[in-house]
Amino acid sequence: MNLRDHTTVTKRRQALEKNLSVDLTNIGKFSLDEKIASSKNCENMIGAIQVPVGVAGPLQINTTTLQKTVFIPLATTEGALVASVSRGCKAITQSNGTTVISKKVGITRAPVFVVDNLVAGKNFIEWIETNFKKIKEITESTSSHLTFLDIKSWQLGRNVFLRFRFNSQDAMGMNMATIAVSKAVAFIESNTDAQCIAVSGNMCVDKKPNFLNFIEGRGYSISAEAIISPEIVAAILKTTPHALYEVAQRKILYGSLLAGSIGANAQFANILAALFLATGQDIAHVAECATGITTIELRNDGSLYAAVSLPDLVVGTVGGGTTLATQKEALSILGVAGGNAGKNAQKFAEIIGGAVLAGELSLLASLAENSLATAHQKLGRGQK
Repeated sequence: MNLRDHTTVTKRRQALEKNLSVDLTNIGKFSLDEKIASSKNCENMIGAIQVPVGVAGPLQINTTTLQKTVFIPLATTEGALVASVSRGCKAITQSNGTTVISKKVGITRAPVFVVDNLVAGKNFIEWIETNFKKIKEITESTSSHLTFLDIKSWQLGRNVFLRFRFNSQDAMGMNMATIAVSKAVAFIESNTDAQCIAVSGNMCVDKKPNFLNFIEGRGYSISAEAIISPEIVAAILKTTPHALYEVAQRKILYGSLLAGSIGANAQFANILAALFLATGQDIAHVAECATGITTIELRNDGSLYAAVSLPDLVVGTVGGGTTLATQKEALSILGVAGGNAGKNAQKFAEIIGGAVLAGELSLLASLAENSLATAHQKLGRGQK
C-alpha cells in the first residue's frame, strides 16, 4: 500500500485501518484544520493524538517590560505535574512573584565545509570575514523578518564550521535560518574552493544536549529568581528552607556532578515538554533547552533564595506548530499569541523561565517532605 496515493486524511486513515485491521476512530477525531495541518505540519497525516491540557497558576511574573499574573497551559499525561507546578506558582506569587531577566541570543545554523588543508582553511575563514557585508545582504534577502547578526568559525583539520546567528523576531526561526544559510552557502561555494558538506554540521547546536549552547546561549537566555519566606515554605511547600536546601545541594549539585550531567536541575525537561506541546513548539528542542541550572541558597534572614538559568531556550509565537488552532489558543492564555516585532516570543520565554522555577521549587519541596510517591499515587493513579 502506498499511503501517498490517498489525498485526504480520512482516506489515508481508512486505508491504514483496512490494511492493518485496526480501529483508528479516536485518532480520526480532531478540531485542527485538516488542510493546514496536513500541508504544513505533518506529512501522511491520518489524524491527531489528544493530550490532556491543564492550567497551572496564577504565577506573577516581573520583568523590565512585563508585570502580570499568568496562567500556564501544560499538555501532559503525567498525573501530578500540573498540580506540582501550581503549588510552585502559589509559593512564588505569594512571595511577590518571580523576577525574570532575558536576553535574545538568536537562532543559529552552522554548515560544515571541507577545504584542501590548514592554510586553505585559514584563508577561507579570512575570506568569510572580508565578505561579511555581502553574506549579510544575501541572508537577509530571504526574509524581511530576519536579521543576520554574526558568524563564528572553527577549524578542525580540513573541516571549517561556520556558525551563523540570526534575530528571527517572534518566530523560533530554525527554518528561516536554514533557508538563509543555504543561499549564503551557494554564494560561498561559487566564490571559493571550499565545499559545503552539510548545511548543518552539528555546531548549531540543534536539538542535542551540548556545552556550546550552554556557554554561548541560543534562542533566549533566561534567568528567573524568587525569595520565599520560611512561613510560605512551611504553609505551601510543606517543608523548611533548610530541608529544601539540603535536597538541592545533594541532588542537584552532587548528584549532577557524579552523573556528569550538562547542567544541574531537578526537572526542567518536564515543564518545558508540557509547555512546548501545549503551545506548538518543536518538542525535540527540549533536548537542548533543558540543560540549565537551578540555584538554591539560604539567606541570612532565614528565607530561601531560588533561581533558574536557561541559557538555551528556543521558542517562538509565530510559524510552525503555533499556527494550529489549539496551540494558538494555548498561547492566547499566556497573552503572547502571534507576532509583535519580537516582543511576544521574548515575553513567552520569560514566562517559561518563571514556570520552570515553579516546577523546580515544588519538586524539591516534595522530595524534602518525602511526598513524591504519595503524590503520584494520588494524582497519577487516582488512589486516595
